Amino acid sequence: MASATGIPEAVPNTTAENQEASEDEPLLGRRGDASQPEGKGLHYNLFIGTAVIAQAGIILLTASVWASVFLSPLIFFSAHPLLNSAGLLLLTQAILVLQPTHTPAQKRQGTITHALINNFALDALVAGLVIIEINKISHGGIHFESPHAILGLITYILLGIQALVGFTAYFTPSIYGSVNTAKSLYKYHRISGYLVLTLILATVAAATQTDYNKTTLDIKLWAVLLSAILILIGIIPRIKKQKLGFTGPAASSAFGQ
Repeated sequence: MASATGIPEAVPNTTAENQEASEDEPLLGRRGDASQPEGKGLHYNLFIGTAVIAQAGIILLTASVWASVFLSPLIFFSAHPLLNSAGLLLLTQAILVLQPTHTPAQKRQGTITHALINNFALDALVAGLVIIEINKISHGGIHFESPHAILGLITYILLGIQALVGFTAYFTPSIYGSVNTAKSLYKYHRISGYLVLTLILATVAAATQTDYNKTTLDIKLWAVLLSAILILIGIIPRIKKQKLGFTGPAASSAFGQ
């Protein structure tokens, strides 16, 4: 197209802009709704966009569990729901802090922070598992009998695999043969991470149907389900399409969920 002077106007490079927009586009909402602004710290990611809804959900869930435990007689088993709910709280923060990163520097800083928070989360969750196993052994209880226990076992196994693959793919990619091979796992790490989170929430919901909860803790199923819905509503819209392989090459220089 020519201007009034007859000199052709410069044509903007829309291809690069469109590609950048596509890579930064969340599943729901507009580009930028879940992107860490330049100059903002990682803590900003914990509340940007729909993250506030997820935070409301996880705080409600953690508060429900902790209030029920401390309003009941404290026993050795009490540490199990306290540790597991704390682990879920940390896992949620690990996801939220990484999702909005999009520049190489942000992704690297976010991935390292994500790994550190997940490490503390796994410590809490494993400690919760040890507590329940010691409690079962001391009382001669049956292991993995209830739906909650079965879901819990499946969740622990998947979470362990999730953490191992995620850590090694990013920090020690050579064990997969090459960096590119390790990067090809990123997409699956993200997808499985969201599935494991959903499974953890289902496990907590199942815990409300155990005898101990019904007779002692009295954590309400409706409160857990409401919290779970809020958490997912807050997290799912911030998932970037490209990073799950929906809009182009899924590999990137960091996880950057």
